[in-house]
Amino acid sequence: MTTALDALDVRTPNPARVYDYMLGGKDNFAADREAAEQVSRLFPESRDGVRHNRLFLGNAVRYLAGECGIRQFVDIGAGLPTQDNVHQVAQAVARDARTVYVDNDPVVCVHGRALLANTDTVAMIDGDVRAPGDIRDKVTRTGLIDWNRPVGLLMVAILHFVEEPGEHVAMLRDLLAPGSHLVITHLSTTPERAADMARLRELYARSGITLVPRGVAEIERLFGDFEPVDQRRFVFPDIAARIARLGWGGVARKR
Repeated sequence: MTTALDALDVRTPNPARVYDYMLGGKDNFAADREAAEQVSRLFPESRDGVRHNRLFLGNAVRYLAGECGIRQFVDIGAGLPTQDNVHQVAQAVARDARTVYVDNDPVVCVHGRALLANTDTVAMIDGDVRAPGDIRDKVTRTGLIDWNRPVGLLMVAILHFVEEPGEHVAMLRDLLAPGSHLVITHLSTTPERAADMARLRELYARSGITLVPRGVAEIERLFGDFEPVDQRRFVFPDIAARIARLGWGGVARKR
């Protein structure tokens, strides 16, 4: 029987494994490490950016579980399990927190299910942000998430791999009950780094990966009419300024 692991392509860089390498993980291969080094040459701040992206996620989850009382989280584009995963951060604040991870990479899903096999408050499903209805149905079938109650919906470092995410994100926002929060981090672009960003897109394109960096105003529109939460809760202003040419993140609440 052929499995997802049998089909593993170790010669082509994979965004989740590149991210894992930049975080100091071990679930990566030579092609991923070479791609990460090329990214670092174009953007020397990229390793710092990846690390602070992870810190932003953790701070956002702690805020949602602690100050907002949210007990259910859906993490779309979760990637490979690493340190301080969403369910670990949330449950450190509230033991009854429940998390569903979503990813469209079959290898990520196999790995995630294996690691999460012994817990009944966390699940891993295969799903694509471009198919919100499918995500809704599969998340519902886990029995962990009640869409009629506030949810922390996380789309961290995923939407820049989607050509036209606006409609898909809007459909996901519509699923959420009042009091829910949306967390997004996204590769950003500025005029002064346009040439470097074009080379970065070419680097990913050679591996068959679409990369669409966006300006901050365009990223902010993905939150629709949700009420923004002060970004300084999740990242120090000096750090945000240092990596602003590479990435931006935000948290917003559904009224």
